Amino acid sequence: MSKKDRSGKKGAGASEKASVSSREGAIKPVAENRKARHKFQVIDSLECGMVLLGSEVKSLRAGNVSLDEAYAKLRNGELWLLGCHIAEYPEAGPFNHVPTRPRKLLLHRRELQRFATRAEEKGFTLVPLKIYFRRGFAKVLLGLCRGLKTHDKREAMKRRETEKQIRSAMYRR
Repeated sequence: MSKKDRSGKKGAGASEKASVSSREGAIKPVAENRKARHKFQVIDSLECGMVLLGSEVKSLRAGNVSLDEAYAKLRNGELWLLGCHIAEYPEAGPFNHVPTRPRKLLLHRRELQRFATRAEEKGFTLVPLKIYFRRGFAKVLLGLCRGLKTHDKREAMKRRETEKQIRSAMYRR
């Protein structure tokens, strides 16, 4: 090994390259709306940024968020996240935020036009599926969803039950 190799100036090692690439696209999950996958059929999904206050970011990093009743809606040409509960951050004191305030979502204009026009069709809704941090920025994964009927849910339950029985029968063999 030459002197230049040890100093790292000439050619980076494979482990150094891997750590840089994994850092660039690293996703730190915060919350997931698992009920949405059961209640809705996800047609399409889109990643959006969120406009947050400092205390909201701190609370998100601590994992104090609930997406159970959350949905997105188009107002005045902008997309807003409504019903998302981000708990107050105790150390913020008087500079704390309102837990269920509407939060503006950030996306490109053409994405907004394509996604929101489809969402305004009858039977569709925009549901947040995940909240996570990517490169230090809070992101929300919005799903264009259609509500499932009860017979659809029953079919899915039957399918899962039969798959479970098949797996257990194969295991016994």
